[in-house]
Amino acid sequence: MSRTLLRSLLELRATATRPTQLLRPTIATTRALHQTPSQIDPLSQTQSQSASPLPPSPPPKLASPIPRCGGAPRTTSPATPETLQLLPLLALQPGNKYLQLYIQGQAYLVTPGDQIRLPFKMPGVSPGDVLRLNRATAIGSRDFTLKGSPYVDESLFECRAVVEGTEAEPMRLKIKKKQRCRRTKTVKSKHKYTVLRVSEVKILVPGQQEGQ
Repeated sequence: MSRTLLRSLLELRATATRPTQLLRPTIATTRALHQTPSQIDPLSQTQSQSASPLPPSPPPKLASPIPRCGGAPRTTSPATPETLQLLPLLALQPGNKYLQLYIQGQAYLVTPGDQIRLPFKMPGVSPGDVLRLNRATAIGSRDFTLKGSPYVDESLFECRAVVEGTEAEPMRLKIKKKQRCRRTKTVKSKHKYTVLRVSEVKILVPGQQEGQ
């Protein structure tokens, strides 16, 4: 017991003789503490307006050359005097005229007698109905071509098509399976089409119509 008591006493003396180290603040920290104001005044209106960020500028609008039919505004180029002057030359051209039509955003180059197979089922039509197609970007013949921006004025041409009916492809079965998975899923698809026959393509000259 005496040895243990001597060791404990020696340890207590060693700890008592060690100098205690106190952390003293440096001169820079004391100056910073004394120089900081106790209250911050609110900014004036001019400073707050100058400090406020500018509103973001709106992104530039990209003009699509051919707007789609689903909800896009119908924009046609008006007939200029020069166009009306050269339009009879296009109407007197021999042979059939061609049209570059746009139906539901798809382009079709047609002449009278051509068949158009639309990749969808057109609602509200039945076989035998006559439709007027009034969206064309170009009307031309062998020597002349009339182009619109993007569409040609409806009063300068007339294109009619007859609905021949609807078609459907055979039923397709596709098996979908993920890697390292035993479960499979069978997807069925049967696409339907609408068939049109272009019956008439006519160029309308305003002066000739008034005389007739």
